[in-house]
Amino acid sequence: MATTAKAAGGAEREQDEPVVHILWLNAGMSCDGDSVALTAAMQPAIEDIFLGTLPGLPKVDVHWPLLDMHSGPMQGSDAMIEWYFMAAEGGLEPFVLVVEGSVPNESIKQEGYWSGFGNNPETGQPMTLPEWLDRLAPQATAIIAAGTCATYGGIHAMAGNPTGSMGVADYLGWEWRSKAGVPIVNVPGCPIQPDNMSETMLYLLYQLNGQAPMIPLDEALRPTWLFGQTVHEGCDRAGYYEQGQFTLEYGAPQCLVKIGCWGPVVKCNVPKRGWMAGIGGCPNVGGICIACTMPGFPDKFMPFMDEPPGARVSSTVSAMYGGVVRRLRDITFRTVDKEPKWRAKGRALLTGYKAPWS
Repeated sequence: MATTAKAAGGAEREQDEPVVHILWLNAGMSCDGDSVALTAAMQPAIEDIFLGTLPGLPKVDVHWPLLDMHSGPMQGSDAMIEWYFMAAEGGLEPFVLVVEGSVPNESIKQEGYWSGFGNNPETGQPMTLPEWLDRLAPQATAIIAAGTCATYGGIHAMAGNPTGSMGVADYLGWEWRSKAGVPIVNVPGCPIQPDNMSETMLYLLYQLNGQAPMIPLDEALRPTWLFGQTVHEGCDRAGYYEQGQFTLEYGAPQCLVKIGCWGPVVKCNVPKRGWMAGIGGCPNVGGICIACTMPGFPDKFMPFMDEPPGARVSSTVSAMYGGVVRRLRDITFRTVDKEPKWRAKGRALLTGYKAPWS
């Protein structure tokens, strides 16, 4: 397909100043919640990345249906989608492809399509997400799967679904590497924690600019510094778990394990990071962790409100030794919760200091 004059102009501008393009593809099975969540990012703010206010960043040009300066209709003036076609033809270098939404299996039905973005100029039919991935993935410098739907399939991929949905790594292959040697970067969350996504984008931009080493990922392709600890390890209710104090109803401050929280086995930093400006996060505000950052979500963690099977053993043991711990701490508490006896008025100095005037 011939590119528009605007797209050609963009290519000429790249020769003058290096530009990293970010192509955000939300053509998958999705609620677009990850796009909306990203607008709340603060560390760094998405505006800081897009406007280049952070030192050492390359110039960024963003093509994102939620926020894009190129917003004309397809085959019209200033059409946003032209950048995607140009990238698919190898005319956009370098670019980071961000995928939002799970990848439906478009091969399991006789007609129609599950989801699409724009039209194929050769056939006039909608361009499906698998078709876009087949064209864009070989050309991409890096790929980020944003949100649990894109990373592991999410809600659309649960048992009984008619779409055969899967994550980006399931579609492209878990050993897939970009032409720059970068693996797929999974940033799960339902929706994604805003700063987790913006920070991952920031890291990759620094890496592409030669200012950071290869992004460290775990076995599920998640950034290790963001998903290296469990919810439980960062939860402000973890002390209650240690003391064997569990609530059986919502609204209480104790540990939530017995009413369905999966925090002890879920890799997620939301309790530590909060949701926005350090505030919020599921257990922090009284909500159970339903494991939305895990590859097995949601099937392996349902029904959500039931106590996890493994928690029955651990919470029983915790309740036993926790009672002893609480009693011992009560003894210490009664001692340390009183002022020392020498803090009193009178003519005697009771602190133990040997006064030279005595």
